[in-house]
Amino acid sequence: MYWEEERECMSREDLEQLQLERLQATLYRVGTHVPFYRNKFFEMKLDYESFGSLDDLRRLPFTTKQDLRDNYPYGLFAVPLRDVVRIHSSSGTTGMATVVGYTGNDIRTWSNLVARILTAAGVTKDDVIQIAFGYGLFTGGFGLHYGAERIGASVIPISAGNTRRQIQIMQDFKTTALVCTPSYALKMADVMMDMGINPSGLSLKYGLFGAEPWSERMRRQINERLNIIATDNYGLSEVMGPGVAGECLECNGLHVNEDHFLVEILDPKTLEPVAPGETGELVITTLTKEAFPVIRYRTRDLTRFLLEPCPCGRTMRRIQRITGRTDDMLIIKGVNVFPTQIESILFDIEGTQPHYNLVIDRVQNEDRLTVLVEVVESLFFDEMKKQRLVIEQIKKRLASELGVGVEVKLVEERSLERFNGKGNRIFDKRRL
Repeated sequence: MYWEEERECMSREDLEQLQLERLQATLYRVGTHVPFYRNKFFEMKLDYESFGSLDDLRRLPFTTKQDLRDNYPYGLFAVPLRDVVRIHSSSGTTGMATVVGYTGNDIRTWSNLVARILTAAGVTKDDVIQIAFGYGLFTGGFGLHYGAERIGASVIPISAGNTRRQIQIMQDFKTTALVCTPSYALKMADVMMDMGINPSGLSLKYGLFGAEPWSERMRRQINERLNIIATDNYGLSEVMGPGVAGECLECNGLHVNEDHFLVEILDPKTLEPVAPGETGELVITTLTKEAFPVIRYRTRDLTRFLLEPCPCGRTMRRIQRITGRTDDMLIIKGVNVFPTQIESILFDIEGTQPHYNLVIDRVQNEDRLTVLVEVVESLFFDEMKKQRLVIEQIKKRLASELGVGVEVKLVEERSLERFNGKGNRIFDKRRL
């Protein structure tokens, strides 16, 4: 089942010609309208108008998340703000958010690409889709919402949280497709069990999950416990949001929408292409974005190309599900969290020491982050009431800054391991 069969099954030759034409148009757009890229091209003595092959892509500069922060908020926009109809933003993982914009055409493209992903995963206009992603500046909720409406499905924009109500709505409204994080899907399964509800009695058929890493083991558990077919999809705000790539019902890798995104997999150290089928960092160039085009954006996500053709008939390349990252970013309940972000908050609170550990585990199918922080001796042995006040102060600050709740445990001075050089402060005990 296809949304745009003529595009999704086009020949490699036709696809690469289309990619080249769109790359040339994108380079002209950023070279003439985005000072950041114009200056980069000038410094590199790069004549982007001479590009005649996709191989020339390797001559182009990279774009990083730091570049986006440095140009906050609108420095990388390629159109006047009056042409921007939608603005989304990251959570500001190091104090400065990354801001992205969309023109009306961008929104239409985005909706269409998400429609492809939904269709590949089995969803049709006859489905009732319950979107349990958070709405707001996060791109996931709106991205899946607009794509679902594009195919003509009925959309329940329930957003995240209030699990018992989610399940009640699922029963009453006859939900057939669930959109959320995979860990939240398992939490729903737990709550259903507590409520005495048999998932087989629901109308659920499909689950479209993303925003956090998950494994085949977790997929099997979701399929069995919710009696659905679970598929993965991939996107990131800096490039577009959901709709970059997604699995079909074969569940054997994510089809990249290559007519809109030029993808490379590079060695994160040498920044040279890896051998076919080897794991490396995913780098993406947008080909059709008007408001916020990006050139060779380093996603920091690790994956590899899957070389064998997919039985579904789609011809665009597939990537393996994301296996990790090249930086120290954590994903907790679908929220991006950096240790440096936590560190800066801890060091700002009186009585804490510059030593901490982060322990992540999964309790009742829900991510839990516990921060172990050393405190001065006088505080550690002080009355419990004063310790509780410090813990609450830290928890409130972290929840406010991170956008996700954490547990905090105070530990004695010099009780955490010291390291020569770069220390390992992160202990991820989740079994995906």
